[in-house]
Amino acid sequence: MDWHLVLAGGLVGFVVGLTGMGGGALMTPILVLFFKVDPLTAVSSDLVASVAMKPVGAAVHQRRGTVDLRLVRLLCYGSVPAAFCSVLLLRLLTDPASLQSVIRGGLAVALLLAVSTVVVRGIIVRIRVREPKTGTLAVRPVPTVLVGFVGGLVVGVTSVGSGSLIIVALMLLYPSLTMARLVGTDLMQAIPLVGSAALGHLLFGNVEFHLTTTLLLGALPAVYLGARLSSRAPAGLIRSALLIVLMASALKLLGAPDTVVLWVSAGMIAVAIPLLLVRVRRTSGSTAGSG
Repeated sequence: MDWHLVLAGGLVGFVVGLTGMGGGALMTPILVLFFKVDPLTAVSSDLVASVAMKPVGAAVHQRRGTVDLRLVRLLCYGSVPAAFCSVLLLRLLTDPASLQSVIRGGLAVALLLAVSTVVVRGIIVRIRVREPKTGTLAVRPVPTVLVGFVGGLVVGVTSVGSGSLIIVALMLLYPSLTMARLVGTDLMQAIPLVGSAALGHLLFGNVEFHLTTTLLLGALPAVYLGARLSSRAPAGLIRSALLIVLMASALKLLGAPDTVVLWVSAGMIAVAIPLLLVRVRRTSGSTAGSG
């Protein structure tokens, strides 16, 4: 039993429970960069572990009625076949010698996309707070299926995107959808999406069940704990820390020197601290005003 892996699984599970994002975007880089697991094994094992974690949050939203099953169905039309076939195509179109470098590069690009989408998500959330929510949702079938298809391709190759890329696309497609229904719908559609990708990796990838089991020993209780504490956590601080970790991981996967990684991380911290202080002051001011 490698207790370092258990702790890594616990850290990632806690962040997922706390923020609803960061599963594949954190776990796979940790396995590749810190535990020196080859990229294909890291992606494969992380996806199989995610199959056990995703239903935890989805079940809560299903009980609360914050899942739009019409959108889940449309997303799955595109994501499920795309996620499964992307694993097969990856093995067929790439020779074994360059397979690991292709996955490593794809993972780095996916992390950079995840950083961008988290920033965009924050901007959209601020705009949406000021917008009234309409009662009727006009479903857009073709764009929704395309979002699922693209998301399935990215998840199948890198294990990143089911909780970050797709939810931002849903925000843009359905601005009248409440945040609770966005998160619930995204979590529910992620179950068949990740399951399809995991099945593809079970058949064509390189899953290490000992690695997956060890990660889950830490991740499953931590997901529950994070979900219980999510309402009290300083979300802005956690989101900022997550962005810095994702950016640093992407740069390392792209082969950037440690000096570059440190300077970029320091710059992001320098930008994040004043923004967090302004947000804390606004929150304190509004609380004092309401009191």
